[in-house]
Amino acid sequence: MSDLDLAPLRRALISVSDKTGLVERARQLVDASVEILSTGGTLRALNEAGIAARDVSEVTEFPEMMDGRLKTLHPRVHGGLLGRRDNGEDRSAMADHGIPNIDLLYVNLYPFEETVAKGAEEADCVENIDIGGPAMLRAAAKNHAWVSVCTDGEDVDAVLAAMEAHEGHTTLELRKRLAAKTYARTAAYDAAISNWFADTLEDASPAWRAFGGKLAQPLRYGENPHQNAAFYATPENRPGIATARQVQGKALSFNNLADADAAFELAGEFDPADKAAVVIVKHANPCGVATHDDLAVAYEKAFAADPISAFGGIVAMNRKLDADTAGELVKIFTEVVIAPDADEDALSVLSGKSNLRVLLTGGLPDAKQSGWLTKTVAGGLLVQERDTAMISVKDLRTVTQREPTEAELADLMFAWKVVKHVKSNAIVYARNLSTAGIGMGQTSRLEAARLAVRKAEATAEENGWDEPRTQGSVCASDAFFPFADGLHAAAEAGATAVIQPGGSIRDEEVIAAADEAGIAMVFTGMRHFRH
Repeated sequence: MSDLDLAPLRRALISVSDKTGLVERARQLVDASVEILSTGGTLRALNEAGIAARDVSEVTEFPEMMDGRLKTLHPRVHGGLLGRRDNGEDRSAMADHGIPNIDLLYVNLYPFEETVAKGAEEADCVENIDIGGPAMLRAAAKNHAWVSVCTDGEDVDAVLAAMEAHEGHTTLELRKRLAAKTYARTAAYDAAISNWFADTLEDASPAWRAFGGKLAQPLRYGENPHQNAAFYATPENRPGIATARQVQGKALSFNNLADADAAFELAGEFDPADKAAVVIVKHANPCGVATHDDLAVAYEKAFAADPISAFGGIVAMNRKLDADTAGELVKIFTEVVIAPDADEDALSVLSGKSNLRVLLTGGLPDAKQSGWLTKTVAGGLLVQERDTAMISVKDLRTVTQREPTEAELADLMFAWKVVKHVKSNAIVYARNLSTAGIGMGQTSRLEAARLAVRKAEATAEENGWDEPRTQGSVCASDAFFPFADGLHAAAEAGATAVIQPGGSIRDEEVIAAADEAGIAMVFTGMRHFRH
């Protein structure tokens, strides 16, 4: 290793919002003969702990002012971070103007993301936009040939380890890694701020869009073993896979996380105060969904809806997992269970399946909470709002001669919530608040309807039923029927009521077919495509 690769570390500037582990790490730096410069609350915390640290204002000869808005934006700070140690002109300028070398910068930024997540007032959010921190971080990262830049305590630990290994020096490879991490951190920080501004301005398409997140966990691979992958958590405050605590089981895969997210988002559509809901997902699509007063019964109904597909699936629920439900879960192979919480007896039951991944999220996603979804395409990003649209019974418009019964209405509303989370084209049959057949991802709506029936027939055979549960069911379609053939398929399957957006130029033909079959049909005026 050349002398250029190793850089001495003799002076550090520390200014942190999150002071977790600050004193311990600062003490290790002092023990390594590092001089510490600091500011404001960080300086007070260090001094109170008996750690010698100089106020940055002693270096700048300029007082902190404007409630801390102005303290480090000074040439003696930025010059100390940016000065090239091998450049004669830089060294002369630093000597002429009293600019000290700063070899380590440790700054974690004002908690803007956390402030927004707590629902703070606009003024508080603005005050938590860090200016000096990102400026210093970017300067230090640019000068990584000599400066170690740290955005969190783990970075400082890595620097301390390098210093111990190299007699008070850091390696170029480490400094490069820290610089790369720093630019990603400031980018994510600025992304959170710019998106907050866009939201407050109600600007759905700002001139520039950026999204950023923090590594939650590296993944063995992506959808396939030859694809690299990792999971990053965004600043969005939304219970789900990003907030989940894994209490047992193997490491989660890319597909596990995607499916768990799909399952839990659908579970969040159902109010736990009303009924328990269980969702079973396979390959990002629900294969069984049911609600009931009792969680274990809801699971049994969801499983019975498509036991073949449920094998190796992902199970989500909207209530705390209990022992009875856990006892049913462990009867077959399940990849992941995700729930807001679980009692100790349930966890004890699940522990018998050591490979079963169990995620506890601490809450349910709010189906009405706005947010932005992104999809990468060649050369860009597609960005859209989360589909938060909901309807109630009063929003339905009956278009047939027959009105739906109360029981049909309950099943129609249930099926409409489910179809929203099924890949288009999507058809969902439901009976007694559980799915009876689901057709998804087809290139024609007729084929989706036929697929749902075929799956219902296979399920009836698997369960030993006399007939498929599409008999006497209701049918939900995520978009309008372009032709009457889809309605005919629903009638042939045994559906007695249909819910769909309406809006086709052939609506009258479809309505006529429903009337002829004695089917009640309601229009929502709302489409739920999920490509």
